[in-house]
Amino acid sequence: MNLKTYLIARQKMIDRALDRFLPKENAPPPTIHKAMRYSLFVGGKRLRPILCLAAAEGCKGKLIEALPLACAMECIHTYSLVHDDLPSMDNDDFRRGRATCHKVFGDGIAVLAGDALLTVAFEIAARAKPTRRYSMSKMFREISTAAGSRKLIAGQVADLEAEGKKVSRAELRYIHENKTAAMITTSVRLGAMSANADAKKLRAITKFGYALGLAFQVIDDILDVTQTSEKLGKSAGKDVAAQKATYPAVIGLEASRGEARRLTNTAQNALKIFGKEAEPLRELANYLLIREY
Repeated sequence: MNLKTYLIARQKMIDRALDRFLPKENAPPPTIHKAMRYSLFVGGKRLRPILCLAAAEGCKGKLIEALPLACAMECIHTYSLVHDDLPSMDNDDFRRGRATCHKVFGDGIAVLAGDALLTVAFEIAARAKPTRRYSMSKMFREISTAAGSRKLIAGQVADLEAEGKKVSRAELRYIHENKTAAMITTSVRLGAMSANADAKKLRAITKFGYALGLAFQVIDDILDVTQTSEKLGKSAGKDVAAQKATYPAVIGLEASRGEARRLTNTAQNALKIFGKEAEPLRELANYLLIREY
């Protein structure tokens, strides 16, 4: 498969769906809808929704059934970035190569835009259909748990509290598995659920998502200290400046690269029970390992 062509096609599909699902820019009050759309359509890899769709394909499901769930996960991810960038959090001026939401609309509107993106995610997810094995309540629990105080927010709290402190490898993993891996794991699980995957396939997809999510964050940590702001589309070196808990800071750069390779291999091995339908997932794992931004 041509991964570049695949990614472009999936990004366009997701963007078209998000444009349909979100309130229009001029819907009252226009300020909040402009801020939501600014943050959501400012760019980005659309990794989580693409993984959701690829997991549905890998389980022989239909893209149209997974699309609302994929878009919901992207809205939640974007909300977390809007709030992450605020002065009271990571205090970043750039995201995806453009000024962050609070720099354009102000702190108050940025807070509300994040709140609105989180809320509309559940409205979008409600467009999905239950399957024989998975009810809508099950899917909603998946989403709310991943975005809640025991996963995404737990990782963010631990990340904030670790700033300037010496943390153990176990503490670092806790941050990454909740702040990043939980959302990626849930994205692929939702894709598999939309395809009515059996228990064996769902377990395999879960192992894949967890390992891939950790690998993704390890690589993100590496890129923060090896790439430029122009390449990343966000402020490089912020983790070091803020004394963040990162893999290079805890185990060193070369050991971090080795950890990313090990985790990617674990993710690939989890896909052995799948056929050629899972080729996009395999290619995505390889691509994320060698990415430069």
